[in-house]
Amino acid sequence: MASSTSDRSALVRRLRAAGCVFAEDEAELLVAAADSPAALAALADRRVAGEPLEHLLGWVEFGGLRVTVAPGVFVPRRRTAWLATAAGAVAGPEPAVVELCCGSGAVSLLLARRLRPRWQAAADVDPVAVGCARRNLAGLGVPVYEGDLFDPLPAHWRGRLDLVVANAPYVPTAAVELMPPEARLHEPTVALDGGSDGLAVLRRLAGDAVRWLAPGGHLVVEVGGDQVDAFCAELAGCGLVPTVTRSAELDATAVTARLRCRPGPLPTE
Repeated sequence: MASSTSDRSALVRRLRAAGCVFAEDEAELLVAAADSPAALAALADRRVAGEPLEHLLGWVEFGGLRVTVAPGVFVPRRRTAWLATAAGAVAGPEPAVVELCCGSGAVSLLLARRLRPRWQAAADVDPVAVGCARRNLAGLGVPVYEGDLFDPLPAHWRGRLDLVVANAPYVPTAAVELMPPEARLHEPTVALDGGSDGLAVLRRLAGDAVRWLAPGGHLVVEVGGDQVDAFCAELAGCGLVPTVTRSAELDATAVTARLRCRPGPLPTE
């Protein structure tokens, strides 16, 4: 939509007054997304009221890709691209890959391009996120399952996965209310709240991963920098060998954990 310089300047001022740090960039994106002055005014009102810019646009730039997002879906953070980088560093040729707590499926999109998996799937407990991920991954033929962690995956992949990747919730419950309103009020709590110490979901994930990974397979997750020691101790207790990787540029921390051996026999089919 074409707009005058004065209109754009007024929009920038309004966004800046509402606390939008990148007001100029946001104004350009909102103008491009609107097909009429009335539509632009409605988008501006919603942004000033605190709705995430990505929900208004319907997409987010992630790792060089445009990923579809929708209201009620967790918006992948820029730093989470480091998760895909860390996973790629430990993946062998043509791995069997699963992304859990997949949200929009953004990490799966990156991994599909970078790894050429022989089998790939994603899963999330939130049906709204599952619907969004299915739209993003439909062109790749990647199935997206609805359910808690490994529960909805086909049983014949138990003990045969080479790579399990997850941006599981890791914000301590008491800290959720301190998050920016656009996350706290517009993203699903199930994608944010990691329990009293932030590790409740990650702890379950580690315990279950030893039954789903192939020997030598890896679990790769994002964690908070102050959670590394506690979570690495959890991983070691499950029989996984953790390694910590960090990106100063993205302010991101990922933990990769290799399975040395698997407790118990494989299920029979």
